[in-house]
Amino acid sequence: MATNFVQIENDSEIKQRLEAERMRLRKIAGLDQPAHFHRPIERAFTAEERSRVTILFGGFTWKHEDLIRAVFQGCGYRCEKLPVPDVPAFQKGKEYGNNGQCNPTYFTVGNLVQYLQFLEKEGIPRKDILDNYVFFTAGSCGPCRFGMYEAEYRFALKNAGFDGFRVLLFKDSDGIKAASGEPGLKFTVDFGFGMLNAMHLGDVFNDMIYQIRPFEKKKGETDRVFRETVDGLCEDLRNRDSFEIEELAPNWAKPKFKSNKILRNTFNVFGKMNEHLRGKDYLSALAAAREKMDAIEVDRTKVKPVVKITGEFWAQITEGDGNFHMFDFLEREGAQVLVEPIATWVAYLMYQAKAHAKAKWPANRPHRNPEWWELKKHLANDMGLRKKLIGLSIGEWMWNGLYHRTIKNLGGITHHLVPQTELAEMAHPFYNQFARGGEGHLEVGKNVYYTVHRLCHMVLALKPFGCMPSSQSDGVQSAVINKFKDMIFLPVETSGEGEVNAHSRVQMALGEAKVKAKTEFEQCLKSTGKSLDEIREYIFDHPELKRPFYHVPHRDGIAGTAAQFILHVNDRMNKDKSGRPWRRARVRGIALPNAA
Repeated sequence: MATNFVQIENDSEIKQRLEAERMRLRKIAGLDQPAHFHRPIERAFTAEERSRVTILFGGFTWKHEDLIRAVFQGCGYRCEKLPVPDVPAFQKGKEYGNNGQCNPTYFTVGNLVQYLQFLEKEGIPRKDILDNYVFFTAGSCGPCRFGMYEAEYRFALKNAGFDGFRVLLFKDSDGIKAASGEPGLKFTVDFGFGMLNAMHLGDVFNDMIYQIRPFEKKKGETDRVFRETVDGLCEDLRNRDSFEIEELAPNWAKPKFKSNKILRNTFNVFGKMNEHLRGKDYLSALAAAREKMDAIEVDRTKVKPVVKITGEFWAQITEGDGNFHMFDFLEREGAQVLVEPIATWVAYLMYQAKAHAKAKWPANRPHRNPEWWELKKHLANDMGLRKKLIGLSIGEWMWNGLYHRTIKNLGGITHHLVPQTELAEMAHPFYNQFARGGEGHLEVGKNVYYTVHRLCHMVLALKPFGCMPSSQSDGVQSAVINKFKDMIFLPVETSGEGEVNAHSRVQMALGEAKVKAKTEFEQCLKSTGKSLDEIREYIFDHPELKRPFYHVPHRDGIAGTAAQFILHVNDRMNKDKSGRPWRRARVRGIALPNAA
């Protein structure tokens, strides 16, 4: 009996100790007083701080970032871009952030922490960093971890000792009219249209540089010229004078504008729009940039497989360790990279807003099931939806029109935006367009679109390790590949390690794409009935064919740049009635350079 009593007493003591330890751990974790999460109340970024507070941002290509910084600076803000995220930044993100985050979170969050630590090592006190720097980034919501980025920034900053560092958000759910909510960062007409120009110019430059560089005759010339060109446009965006009607109006009208705020603001809005989009100084800057880039000499007879990049938003645009330097690797391996513009993502958001408005309208309409004779109620139901759709359609039309206008002003060789309706229709048999998260149906739609229209030889989807929507998309792509047997599609998960393995996988798929591109070229060359030497002789005698902005008409069913080019040159040779001038060089005994 005594033994049993002691045993019971010991068991009771063990239970008490376990319960005490459990309560202690719950208290440490903050679980003893459960409460709903509330967004932390943050110190305001005020207008008085603009002269001393530096806005930090990053996450785009260097073209976008330089132009965006110039717009910030031109609007009176102090602004600096963060360095390109690298592996040490990824490791910082894992050290100070939560477990189980997706790859871009670790890179971008760690990159901010790493930069603040760099400032501290440079001798700037931590208090000055908290007071004199803020971070500007995009936010979101929904089933993707992107919706948790803000909380991850704050969590990692707190763990790294920068608790209280200010994070300003631009949410995609608020669209282009979003604001930070703080008077220190105001979305004025000048700022809005400046950012619009910066994003479109960044997209167009990014597309052009990957079209021209693979065919450049002098290695490194494309990078040098584009660097000078972007710097020149940044100078224009930074130093342009703001349109103010009370200063530019005739003397007799100035008193009217100064006394009438509504009249002044109306004229200023339209005047600023015209100045940013059609102003003489802006168009002259674009013309100068176009002339400088057109001086690059190219050889389009080089056969290169076209690789279309799709995937998760950040992984498909970053140019560093975040995607294994994949674009540089592809070009070194002899490919031509077809990048994705950020403008496609904005067009997707507007298209989705229209689609959701239509789908939700039966539940959102003001009058439910009116009788057939209640015409006013029917009209109210119909007009409510139409007003919303018309507004979004105008936004789509303006966005696409302004983007394509930028393309025209910069030489006209950049790819136009793919129609969102067509992408949704092509993805629909495999992926529902209302499935949210990541790029939604875009990745599947682009894969089908670029394959069906033969616009590339291979599709490479770059997505981060741990990205939930991309994992869903990968599962769907197996069905897509089974339907389109000639498709070369490769998904690659990016992370802070595994670069050699990723490059090896890409090399294997690229080998197939090279065979595909070479076969296509040889078939096109054979169809001309001419030799490659004859075509090169003609090119040698017509220098305009060596200019990057020389327009080569697109032929359906042909993906390769070299194949498209020789077919066009063949047409010119056949139409040339001046005595076959491509023979002149050979007659004169001039040595013709061979293409690499």
